[in-house]
Amino acid sequence: MGKTPGNSPQGNAPQGNAPRRNSPQGNSPQGSAPTAPDTSTRRIRAAIAAERRDLADLLDGLTPAQWDAPSLCAGWRVREVAAHMSLGFRYPLPRVLLELLKAGGSLHRMTDRRARADAAAFSPRDLAGFLRDHASHPWTPPVGGFASALGHDVVHGLDITVPLGLPRRVPEDRLRILLDHVTPKSAKFFGADLTGLELRADDTDWTFGAGSPLAGDAQDLLLVAFGRRVPAGRLRGERAERFTDAG
Repeated sequence: MGKTPGNSPQGNAPQGNAPRRNSPQGNSPQGSAPTAPDTSTRRIRAAIAAERRDLADLLDGLTPAQWDAPSLCAGWRVREVAAHMSLGFRYPLPRVLLELLKAGGSLHRMTDRRARADAAAFSPRDLAGFLRDHASHPWTPPVGGFASALGHDVVHGLDITVPLGLPRRVPEDRLRILLDHVTPKSAKFFGADLTGLELRADDTDWTFGAGSPLAGDAQDLLLVAFGRRVPAGRLRGERAERFTDAG
């Protein structure tokens, strides 16, 4: 399964690795008072709520066979991914800490155990409803704030739709927020070695890094940056096979 998107360290891409076009951040000029509420935070939270509602609608339309199909998270079916996505809404902090203690302090082991247990305990309708009912929940991962929370939702949504062959396209405004937060540090956290690569999106004005070109749709490149492998034929470049699912 690997690390989940919600734990990605976030930040602005360093000089030389920045996208060609940065999304508006809504920050006030240096030396002036910040706006209240911060427009960047408000924009990201609106994107989170919209993404959760969209994913809840998508989950409601899945067949029983699709719920039991494998996801991009190794060892998890669609239902385990869906259960994991709402863990932060359903478990108060003391419960999370207790589960972490029971897992010997391993976040990976804790999230895996809870995903499997909750996937068995709740119906597909419940799992979809958790996302819809908590669309505006202020949960954020341990690091990264709201941008990381959006990444958690978007990437896990792709963990479901890509292997199912569903044609869902993540809206560009949500992708832009996440693409603008890709850094060498965040990629390394998820096990994605992007050294010597320039990621080039075909469908939006975005590049990252320097070196041998790796081209594809923006949402597939986002998956690469989050340590996922994508189906064959979706990436182009000399090193595309490194990030392609051979199965």
